[in-house]
Amino acid sequence: MPLLLLAGCLTIWARSAIVGEAPIAGPLAGTFTARVLEREEQPALARDRLLLAMREPGSMRAIKVRVNVPDAGAAQRPGIGAVIRFKARLMPPAPPMLPGAYDFARTAWFSGIAATGTALGPLETLEPGPGTGSLAALRADLSHHVRSRLDADAAGIAAALATGDRGGIAEDDAQAMRDAGLAHLLSISGLHVSAVIGAVYLLALRVLALSPWLALRVRLPVAAAGGGALAGIAYTLLTGSEVPTVRSCIGALLVLAALVLGREALSLRMLAAAAFCVLLFWPEAVVGPSFQMSFGAVLAIIALSSAGPFRRFMAPRDEAAAVRFLRHLAMLLLTGLMVEFALMPIGLHHFHRAGVYGSLANLIAIPLTTFVVMPLVAAALALDLLGAGGPAWWLAGKAISLLIGLAHWIASRPGAVTMLPASGTGAFLLFVAGALWLGLWSGRARLLGLAPAAAGTFMLATMPPPDVLVTGDGRHVGILDEGGTRLFVLRDSRSDYVRDNLMELAGMEGEPVGLERWPGARCNRDFCAVPVRRAGRAWNLLIARGRDAVPERALAAACDRADIVIADRWLPRSCRPRWLKADRAMLERSGGLAIDLARRRITTVAAGQGEHGWWHPRGALPPNPGASRPEPALPTSSGRAGLDGISGTSP
Repeated sequence: MPLLLLAGCLTIWARSAIVGEAPIAGPLAGTFTARVLEREEQPALARDRLLLAMREPGSMRAIKVRVNVPDAGAAQRPGIGAVIRFKARLMPPAPPMLPGAYDFARTAWFSGIAATGTALGPLETLEPGPGTGSLAALRADLSHHVRSRLDADAAGIAAALATGDRGGIAEDDAQAMRDAGLAHLLSISGLHVSAVIGAVYLLALRVLALSPWLALRVRLPVAAAGGGALAGIAYTLLTGSEVPTVRSCIGALLVLAALVLGREALSLRMLAAAAFCVLLFWPEAVVGPSFQMSFGAVLAIIALSSAGPFRRFMAPRDEAAAVRFLRHLAMLLLTGLMVEFALMPIGLHHFHRAGVYGSLANLIAIPLTTFVVMPLVAAALALDLLGAGGPAWWLAGKAISLLIGLAHWIASRPGAVTMLPASGTGAFLLFVAGALWLGLWSGRARLLGLAPAAAGTFMLATMPPPDVLVTGDGRHVGILDEGGTRLFVLRDSRSDYVRDNLMELAGMEGEPVGLERWPGARCNRDFCAVPVRRAGRAWNLLIARGRDAVPERALAAACDRADIVIADRWLPRSCRPRWLKADRAMLERSGGLAIDLARRRITTVAAGQGEHGWWHPRGALPPNPGASRPEPALPTSSGRAGLDGISGTSP
């Protein structure tokens, strides 16, 4: 075991050292020249996304850059391999905005991306690329063809199933699919790869069996398995060879190998072999939701299928066809419920929301997608070679519309979505430990995993939301009311990304409310003084909202009467609040904050980053930034705020 742990650590270190790309030191603005490596059309977002290779100004280091090009600047789309000139503002990949938020900086590190940005004008092509002949160009042409054959809503999902290109899926449809527990249908994974391999396997087996000569001389299952394997590999390459798709293809190939060898197709050995192959090449995937949910679902299915009661329930018996159908239907529903129970804590931990009726929705959506939508899209593409794909496309559009309608209907049901605030890692690991015990052991010994799994789930479900959320730049602050039902924000951000992060990590839906509407808040153009009561204590928050110069003596007096000061600017040393001073100097070291006033606990982004290459704070941070100075006894009420426009007595 120690040697395996050492090998795992060396693997992730080697992977990080080989593929990791340090981000640019800071923002860059200007005109750049680069070569196009990849192009992804995203009509639903009215833009294209380009992956470019260029030299970093100043150091001349070769870097990869991801740039979004609005439709206005992408009228003449450059081909793969083209050299372009463009004007843009480039930024280092963003770290998590708040503790528990998505870590794009880590994803970019392992993708080799050093900067991101948006083109500020039209692109100028200096040298045209070949445009054709590459797999990426074939994929782009196929996506464009699919989108041209269907209306906008159905075309995005059809293109996602055919090529893995999700850029055409409307945001409201994507959100409905997520809330209905059907988001896995939009990402090429085990379901899609297995459907393609299974269809080719059965078709090849039936066609080869038509020849008596082949049937007598060739092991048809082996030949059909070879055809299915080739189809799975081709489908994986065509859909972009993303890590989840490659992982699914590896698992499906192992199942085919087991069938050829006469072994049990679905077993823990197969799952362990697939996990070993994935983690050998992509060890960073273990902390991502895709890996956890994919292998968690398969582990749940294997554990259920190997249980004694389940085996007895599904054992062959002499019964009517209707009874056999109902028994298999009950098996599908039970399997769906088991998978939902296994994956919901994982989804809540990573995404802070999960669909409650996912098992019921999947009972209809999975057969609809596997046996109707995907075969119709494949048939339509094949018939288009003869110019006769119109009827198949019409049927595919109707089937996809039915799928979208199902997602919207399920997502709109009362209580369809569960939302939880950002949860602690300890509770999640407790659930994972219990779930692994349940899945890996057999017999009554596996029941010992129920206690930690249930305890971890309970802790996740009852995790209280933070009282105050502060983004890493200090510009956005969210405060929850005492009942945890409304979120008050300092600024009405024009960015959906900022608003969604604040709402999700607070575990809330709806629209946030302006901080000036907080009971007892006193705001002017520069600051807001906000009284917050938690656990019988009054906390006085002073939050900066402007950039104008403020008299230092007045600011120091206001800080003396505040427990917490939050600002997106550097504050002078004379500003000394009673407990926490979260100004720009501190936030550059700590990143975003989640503050629990009742427990006097501060969670920082930096605490979950370590010393990895994708995290570059400025300066060192104390283990508990709130404890950098002694905590005085908190007063029960405050005096004058000390700044014009926010003076007064708090409750």
